[in-house]
Amino acid sequence: MLDNISKLAQNVLNGHLISRSEARELIAVTGEDVYDLFYWANKIRIRFKGPDVRFCAIVAAKVGGCSEDCKFCAQSSHYQTAIEGQNKLTDQQVLDSASYAGDVGADSFGIVNSGRGPTRSELENWLVPLLRDIAKSGKTRACATLGALTPETADFLHANGVRRINHNLETSERFYPEIVSTHPYSERLRTLHAAKAAGLSLCSGGIFGMGENWDDRLDMVFTLRDIGVDVMPINFLNAIAGTPLASQPKLAPMECLKIVSICRFIFPTVELKVAGGREVCLRDLQSWIFFAGADSTMIGNYLTTYGRSPEMDHQMVHDLGLKWRGYEHGPVQPSSPEPKISRVSRTGRYNIPIMYEGDLELNSETAATALGHREEIT
Repeated sequence: MLDNISKLAQNVLNGHLISRSEARELIAVTGEDVYDLFYWANKIRIRFKGPDVRFCAIVAAKVGGCSEDCKFCAQSSHYQTAIEGQNKLTDQQVLDSASYAGDVGADSFGIVNSGRGPTRSELENWLVPLLRDIAKSGKTRACATLGALTPETADFLHANGVRRINHNLETSERFYPEIVSTHPYSERLRTLHAAKAAGLSLCSGGIFGMGENWDDRLDMVFTLRDIGVDVMPINFLNAIAGTPLASQPKLAPMECLKIVSICRFIFPTVELKVAGGREVCLRDLQSWIFFAGADSTMIGNYLTTYGRSPEMDHQMVHDLGLKWRGYEHGPVQPSSPEPKISRVSRTGRYNIPIMYEGDLELNSETAATALGHREEIT
């Protein structure tokens, strides 16, 4: 087994992408051989990503009241959790969070908005003005996690200074119906393709430990590789009381690290970001994420759960003899004179810009619009 790991690693180091069958060989690694898997994943990280690591940060600008039924999420209105109703931060709170993120070394800062997707009013009157200010400040990259996007809304975000979108696949297409029923997997794929076509950097990954098997994990990772994502967030389920996955057992720390390493073999040049669930699943092995092949992690809090203080993560990186790299690209000036969308796709019954024909009442007059042609709304 050690010879197989070394051989596959050398192939990756020489610029070759491993196949699904080769990835399955890595899944079979167990026992003490796992440490060799970590060793080679770290070599691949250093070769293609360099020795330094990166941080990102997020702020939950609008929390709760979500119409979707994602079984892992405390914000869904379908479940009784500690998140009651819907709450929004003030503009100043969001901007202060972005400034602080830049101060503590976050390369990217994402505004997260609960719900299936942003309404036109939210984009024009709230989210984009904030994102424009963050982009113009030059302290950190302006990113957003807003749910479903269309070509128009993706172009609109890019024109207003946003440079990265996070939209996770969460799991494989096969396992997805076990986790979400209120919107299709294809909608997530379409959002990623629309964002990429608009010139936005893609941050997309998933949650491990929801009951999926290794085939599901490989399906998702190879789908992300085919799409061409720039950043893959690796989240481990932190089961939330009140959600359908509340009793799902946590992944063991070594299983988490094995996932990270296999992802590095599959994704030699992509930024691998260990994010949600890091503290509760990895526990005392958090610092091993970089040795296992990750080159990035989230700093500060998550959406509805607490993370560690930035100072603790700074100390962790320092103790490993590593350095972190902050944002290096300076201010981004919006190319759009004002935050207004000239036209958007039909929105369906949820009044959000989506591209899912099932949300429209089809008849002979609307079928063509729903299935391909877009219609302007005001």
